[in-house]
Amino acid sequence: MLLKKIFYRIINLKKNLYLFFNIPFNPITSKPMASKDEYLKLHHNAKNIQYSIIDDFEIKNGFTINKDWFEDLALHTQVCIKNSDLNYQHGRILYSLLRNYINEYNDNLEKNIVIFETGTSRGFSSICMSKAITDSKSQGKIITVDVLPHNIPIFWNVIDDIDKPKKRSELINKWKNEINRIIFIQGWTQNLLNKIGINRINFAFLDGSHTYKDIMREYNYVKSRQRKDDIIMFDDYSPNLFNGVVLAINKIHQNSEYKFEFIKVNNQRGYAIARKI
Repeated sequence: MLLKKIFYRIINLKKNLYLFFNIPFNPITSKPMASKDEYLKLHHNAKNIQYSIIDDFEIKNGFTINKDWFEDLALHTQVCIKNSDLNYQHGRILYSLLRNYINEYNDNLEKNIVIFETGTSRGFSSICMSKAITDSKSQGKIITVDVLPHNIPIFWNVIDDIDKPKKRSELINKWKNEINRIIFIQGWTQNLLNKIGINRINFAFLDGSHTYKDIMREYNYVKSRQRKDDIIMFDDYSPNLFNGVVLAINKIHQNSEYKFEFIKVNNQRGYAIARKI
């Protein structure tokens, strides 16, 4: 968690400079961070942790992602070297929540569901949401935005780095069925939001820049394109760790335009789910 906090601070310090020159950069790593065995050990430990609060959430929503599929995806896109405990349970939450949304409101949905995400990273969350669409036998697309490149080889701090730097498109190529409905956009949301032609957003996952200003900007963009019962999920609702996120979500909560559900997995990780009233 400390590493993630530092990551966002570095991004925000460099933001204006990179915006000015309009160039990409990779803030993750410049070399492989560990051996294959180290990544496998981390994954073994992480996948055996029990999360009763997530189990209960899946039971309540009525949908559970295939565990073997999920853990395989996590190994290649979520298991990394960091100072805090590995926790990729948001993938389970996103899948279960989206499946429930599609199931409950299927009669009111347009033919193609539209999902908007900020903070693509390696593509884990987008792929989990795409699988929810597939398993629901629905149609749709996911538009996801991140400053990291999709078609430039870089090191991602994952097990696949051992071979060579990879494009994101190579890193996640195994999940062809899921990535076929994902549109990857590189850039800063403050530059891109008014250029992306989305008229309707059924479901959103906001996990990009963690400043109060950026969260509010992204929220307002999504809110204006949502209708009753549409959903926004916010990552890192973690007091004393991501105070900009917490401050923004608390303000949104007070506005009473969305009904909120808060999930605290542990002291390092929490989520906020907002359903439009």
